[in-house]
Amino acid sequence: MNVNANPFDRELSRKGLVFQMAKKLVDSIQMEVRTTQPCRKEFDFTVPADVVKSETANTLRDIAAQVALPGFRPGKAPVGLIRSKFENELKDELQRKLVYAAFELAGKDESLDIVSCGVEGKPELKFDEEFKFTIGADVAPEFEVGDYKAIKVEIPVDAVTDEQVEERVKFYRSAYGNYTEVDGPAQAEDMLKVNYKSDFAAPEDASPAVKRQLEAKNTFLWLSEPETIPGSIAALTGAKKDGEYTFEATYPADYRESALAGKTMKYTVKVLGIQRRSELSDEDLAAKARVKSIDEFRDMLRKAMEQENAAKNHNEVIDAVYKKLSDMVEEFELPPNVLQAEVQKELQKIARETVKSEEDAEKFKKEIDAHRAEAEKAAKAALRKTFLLRKIAKLEDVKLDPKEVDAQLREMSRYYGYKEKEFRDMLEKNGGMDDLQLDLMNAKVLNLLAEAAVK
Repeated sequence: MNVNANPFDRELSRKGLVFQMAKKLVDSIQMEVRTTQPCRKEFDFTVPADVVKSETANTLRDIAAQVALPGFRPGKAPVGLIRSKFENELKDELQRKLVYAAFELAGKDESLDIVSCGVEGKPELKFDEEFKFTIGADVAPEFEVGDYKAIKVEIPVDAVTDEQVEERVKFYRSAYGNYTEVDGPAQAEDMLKVNYKSDFAAPEDASPAVKRQLEAKNTFLWLSEPETIPGSIAALTGAKKDGEYTFEATYPADYRESALAGKTMKYTVKVLGIQRRSELSDEDLAAKARVKSIDEFRDMLRKAMEQENAAKNHNEVIDAVYKKLSDMVEEFELPPNVLQAEVQKELQKIARETVKSEEDAEKFKKEIDAHRAEAEKAAKAALRKTFLLRKIAKLEDVKLDPKEVDAQLREMSRYYGYKEKEFRDMLEKNGGMDDLQLDLMNAKVLNLLAEAAVK
């Protein structure tokens, strides 16, 4: 979703043009504006024949200066020969120049907040004749946000109790504990050393991960969630060393390895040993945490838990502030093309989350109307939020610093394990950069509102 900049501005910047049209060309184009539906305008442009003729000559000279033909020095070939040989290139360049000039003319009207635009249909340009074409544009909705500065919320930060600290200490006693061999039947949370094999024949092109999932020797299975093999906790709780056990495993439809997703198979497991984690003493836990004492560890945990509660409280304040803001503003129309693009994006998101097999794909197709309704609801909510915050950003002159974007990119690239440049290039190619900037801008406005709401 990109509602912060005219996409044609970026296109011009990439080409190094940035509206460097002669003022005479822009002013010579005739424009009429029509409202076709809420948040939708159409700009009808007419370029007079004499202007087309003049710009044809100018463009032809530009092309002639850059090309070389056999028998002529660079830039010295007759323009008539250039025109006949490069007619298609001349027409494309001339049409691009006239359309970009039209974009500039449309952008002069500061009362129109254009968020998406493009040429309608396929206009036909003929040399030395009048050129007519239409640009369709989605414009930002018009609405009043009310006295958003008066929004106040009171959500107290949860206190961290001694009991909660002790519960966290107990968790780390176990989490940092060491596994030791035990006799007797296996219990929940134990770690079993096993050999296992399934009766499922791996595809010829199966990945090493799939092959390891189907058969392994001298490996470990934890009797805790998430299960390594579906059903293994129930089947192996109570298992004994040197015992052999058989059970049925059914992999979920959304399992990470598509070759196994939705498949049911039988496993035979040989238990080679059973290990159980023992809780650490106060001294050992302090040593593991690299602090001097268990009391210092408790203090460290308390501070961390207080920060967690503060972050949770901040998110709750933001949610409450936005709800009050949204309740203050009446429903408004959304730009149709922007909405359609957002619906499609939400629909693709639903498909990625639900379609993991051919059966899922068929089911998705049958339920497409329900999925589309769900996608439209999510898209409308997202766009409403975007336009509300976008308006406040303009009223408060909130801007996004490129350094803020760079910092977020660095953090995200580290998190996902990419080099920063590779991650940036990936986002720019798939359109994710627009979404990233939009998320950062929305967060910046919401933080501004939340800060004012708790004062």
